Amino acid sequence: MSNSATRQSGWRLATPLLVAAFGVLAFAGAAGSAAANPWLRVCADPDNMPFSNHEGAGFENKLAEMIAEKLGAKLDYTWIAEGRGLVRDRMGATSCDLVMGYAQGTGLVEDTNPYYHTTYVLIYRADDADLKGVNTLTDARLKNKRIGLFARTPPASMLAMNGLVGSAKPFEVGDHRSTDAANAMMAELASGKLDASLLWGPVGGYSAQRSDVPLTIAPLVKEQAGPTPIHGITMGVRPNEPEWKHKINKVIAENQAEINAILLAYNVPLLDQQGRLIEARSPER
Repeated sequence: MSNSATRQSGWRLATPLLVAAFGVLAFAGAAGSAAANPWLRVCADPDNMPFSNHEGAGFENKLAEMIAEKLGAKLDYTWIAEGRGLVRDRMGATSCDLVMGYAQGTGLVEDTNPYYHTTYVLIYRADDADLKGVNTLTDARLKNKRIGLFARTPPASMLAMNGLVGSAKPFEVGDHRSTDAANAMMAELASGKLDASLLWGPVGGYSAQRSDVPLTIAPLVKEQAGPTPIHGITMGVRPNEPEWKHKINKVIAENQAEINAILLAYNVPLLDQQGRLIEARSPER
């Protein structure tokens, strides 16, 4: 794996909405066909677990490694950090072949077929008898509960529709890493300062997996009103390169089981096309 130090400016993938906001600029200056290139050039954030980091520990790193192997290509990263103006100013001159996590259907760049579907999740302490079995925001037991969430995300609207904003605590990402804000939220949940948290599934699942306090994760798949909490996640590719897009779609289709295994290892809540949870398979004997 090659790390381009001279291009190391970092890039964060916090939610599909954030990705969509600036993903289009990632391909502005790209030239040539990736299909004929011995390198697989991936745009990624150097410090945004569980998605990616410069040590290659995130699930998007593992997926990029798998795709490079299947294509017989060498993997190279362009590290780009999210920030106002940063992507706009620097991405125009940067070439990359893939953005590993991109919200389906934004129309800003070309996207592959979805390689996973996931959802926002409600998380609460496993020993909280008051919330045991809660799996939808319409549950009356959430009334007056202290619920942490990221401001200006779909769950904020969902809480408002269910009359739950009065006791909610919004967390601001601001100039800090989204993972830092998520860790702060989860620390308050573990300590009892919060009764529950709402997080994007990959972040919530990964954070809960690492918690010292047993937590329950309830994927929000039963919501009937408001913005959908479920999203299909694709890989972003440059427009007008149908052969390259087809090649990546072929890798996805032929290796879906391996893709799922990587995601499930990071406790990502995976859904099938009917919105049902995909469980990890036991190793075959």
